[in-house]
Amino acid sequence: MNTTDSETVLQRLTALRQEMRREGIDACIFPSSDPHNSEYLAPHWQSRRWISGFTGSAGTAVITQDEAALWTDSRYFLQAAAQLRPEEGVWQLMKEGVEGTPEVTDWLLRKLSILPSKGSGASGGIVSIDGMVENYDSVVAMERRLRRIGATIRTNLDLLTNIWNDRPAIPGSEIRSIDGGETTEHKLSRIRSVMKGSRCDALVVSDLMQVAWALNLRGSDIKHTPVFVAYLVVRADDATLYCNGPLTTAAQSALQQAGVEVRPYAEFLPVKGNKRGITALAQDAGRIMADSKTLNYTLYSVIKEHAVDTPSPVEAMKSVKNATEIAGFRRAMQRDGVAMVRFLRWLKPAVAAGGKTEISVSDRLEALRREARECYDLSFDTIAGYNGHGAIVHYSATPESNATLRPEGLLLLDSGGQYTDGTTDITRTIPLGPLTDEMRRAYTLVLKANIALATTPFPEGVTGTNIDSIARSVLWRGYMNYLHGTGHGVGWCLSVHEGPQSVRLGWREAPMREGMTITDEPGVYLQGRFGVRIENTMLVVKDRETEFGTFLRLEPLTLCPIDLTPVEWDIMTREEREWLNHYHSRVREELMSLLDDEADRQWLIAATEAIR
Repeated sequence: MNTTDSETVLQRLTALRQEMRREGIDACIFPSSDPHNSEYLAPHWQSRRWISGFTGSAGTAVITQDEAALWTDSRYFLQAAAQLRPEEGVWQLMKEGVEGTPEVTDWLLRKLSILPSKGSGASGGIVSIDGMVENYDSVVAMERRLRRIGATIRTNLDLLTNIWNDRPAIPGSEIRSIDGGETTEHKLSRIRSVMKGSRCDALVVSDLMQVAWALNLRGSDIKHTPVFVAYLVVRADDATLYCNGPLTTAAQSALQQAGVEVRPYAEFLPVKGNKRGITALAQDAGRIMADSKTLNYTLYSVIKEHAVDTPSPVEAMKSVKNATEIAGFRRAMQRDGVAMVRFLRWLKPAVAAGGKTEISVSDRLEALRREARECYDLSFDTIAGYNGHGAIVHYSATPESNATLRPEGLLLLDSGGQYTDGTTDITRTIPLGPLTDEMRRAYTLVLKANIALATTPFPEGVTGTNIDSIARSVLWRGYMNYLHGTGHGVGWCLSVHEGPQSVRLGWREAPMREGMTITDEPGVYLQGRFGVRIENTMLVVKDRETEFGTFLRLEPLTLCPIDLTPVEWDIMTREEREWLNHYHSRVREELMSLLDDEADRQWLIAATEAIR
């Protein structure tokens, strides 16, 4: 199905509005989330995508009887404009963070306040949002504001149930065990220690990455992310995993040894007639550790009278990598670097020969990655944006948009792999031939910004917000900026996006800690012309102790040459040149012996030649 087909979207909106009239709903909200607060969703929960045709990973759709609007962030402005076709008058594109764009609740307040009165208690209308796919705090905050005009929120309804006829089932892939360098028993012991310190009798874990990490299990329920649909309840003396998929024999044995009982996923849910799962927990557990910012509204409502509202300790635990995980990252980066070297040597001659497109070069890179037997998947859909498409931050080529590459301009290539011992994420912007002065300037400033963050030590305990401007200020001095974060956490054999660590302008409380992984990826995007981004995955390591305390720094894990042909050397400092020489020397040293082809080795030598 072509999700951008306007006729299909119109048919779905018509069917939805019939359901809304039948249920007495004046407005309905479709967030980009699932019952587990996931960033990437299994097809069953891609409701916003299904109803709107917009395929980006972030956005909120709001539909009334007369209007349909979609909010998304700067990464997707251009993509959303193309897929929603707001000029046709069916959808309004709401650009989050842009002056003049109302928030969802503000927009609803305006629309609902002019509805005819329905009598006592509903004069401002009824808003529907599925309580299983929105967190408790968000629903309560919206409900509080809507109440001012007499509007109410209904959370016990999924309006797509009767109209999404071919809706995919809730997934249930095979669940396998993995050696995470720390036993499940020890992880559960650490979790229980935090619970005890908070005088809690139970912990509800709904985040799929947290469940997978805590139990040393992996699955394939979500594309490119090795997790499985599940809930985990940890108590002082036992634990219960509620999951959909079958477990391998090894996984069953490991859970049994750790004292973890396995029950069906549906048994946890608060449905009519089910007295087990979260319903029983609310009656029997005492004080329950749960996070109202991440646990969905329906589940949190069941336990809120017993809840100790606090973040799950698992999030911070998994963000700090142990020796096994770090060693796995390094091996995965070596294999990934080999694939990248082979790809980069092939790319420019192939483009010059003609016939190469954004999709075909993405397929070539994926094939090279998968030649390593340890690579079983990508870590996300490859972003290959040529010239103007490179300015679309999360561009994804389609058969309709697939640009033919020419031996000129820039190709922005953001990609990564899932390996049995690590997850990779790398961006290189590649000159395919002659460049404009504007391209060279932007490329050089982005490289300088990347190096600035990579070379600046910082005190232990600062947050990613504190260090974001280290990179960004380089571009500010050139009167440039970018609207996405400078860096995100990377999970170990998990999601390519991981919290709580993040380097961004918006305030994040999580301190940077030794052992965390974080990306370094400043960029510049000029609409319709080109985009530049250079990204390495970094490891937070201890730098030194001084009288002012412990200082940390970022060490590159990614192993791949950075193309220096676009660089304006007159604005590069001696320190920046030294960093590039050191980085390239390490790349050459670690990858040379892993390359079988002499042509690849000679290309690597040339690509990592020292700057004089």
